[in-house]
Amino acid sequence: MTDMHSPNIHTNKGIVNNSLEVANSHYENFPVASVFLPQYLREPISLIYSFARQADDFADEGDLNIEQRLGLLNGFRNELELLQAYIKPKSSFFNALGTMIKAKKLPFEPFYDLLNAFSQDVTKTRYADYDEVLDYCTRSANPIGRLLLHLYGQSNPNNIKLSDNICTALQIINFIQDIAIDFKKNDGKQRIYLCQDEMAAFNITEAQIQDFVDGTQEIDENWQQFVLFNLHRVNALLYSGKPLGRILTGRIGFEMRMIIAGGECIIAKINKVNGDIFNFRPTLNYGDWLIVFFKALMKV
Repeated sequence: MTDMHSPNIHTNKGIVNNSLEVANSHYENFPVASVFLPQYLREPISLIYSFARQADDFADEGDLNIEQRLGLLNGFRNELELLQAYIKPKSSFFNALGTMIKAKKLPFEPFYDLLNAFSQDVTKTRYADYDEVLDYCTRSANPIGRLLLHLYGQSNPNNIKLSDNICTALQIINFIQDIAIDFKKNDGKQRIYLCQDEMAAFNITEAQIQDFVDGTQEIDENWQQFVLFNLHRVNALLYSGKPLGRILTGRIGFEMRMIIAGGECIIAKINKVNGDIFNFRPTLNYGDWLIVFFKALMKV
């Protein structure tokens, strides 16, 4: 991960360029501050995504223990508190972030929500039911959409609701496609975002997931039906937010439609392999991106 205290970063432009690198340093199936956005939005969005990416890495990456991870996240929280108190932060990254927040009149709450969610990632590894998953998504995903709406000057109750549906859907799609990855995280304690009550209803056990991850057992019909159930629900949630792609105009609307189309493509890919994300984790190739591009262009 990029060091936000790096001494070779002296200008806001350098920090923003570095932030874009951090934001794009992990493969994503959804565009991040893409070239389709207006230039005046790319820099603030890069800073927002870099904040989220770095904080998420504190919770997930490397060999740190729980106390070290929470300490790094608290360090980000302390920097936000300095910004809110109009006190100069300690790092050049937060200097740039604070300047942008002030210039764009962004709320601080979404940034704190993100840190709250990532802190929860460090300590919570199981989700009892769908309500718990949705609660997590309100802090791990929805804040990004809300910040973007503020940047676009399009933050109103209707748009926020649509954005929340899209962001939550994309988060859950990530949960489904990354089941095997998340199962290995959190200091050896497997993290499972799947609803425990629904796993029980489909007779899915954690021992089976371990076997699927290890490749010692092929997925069975119960798993296929379980994933199909989750895909059907998340597809409906994504569809319910889809009008936002037409409400937002110009290049920001195009970017939103690309994000939605990317989510739809991942759902289709998981369906195609009958939920076997252990052997066929979906990624978007060049042909898929062409489809996403033309769906966004044609407002399909």
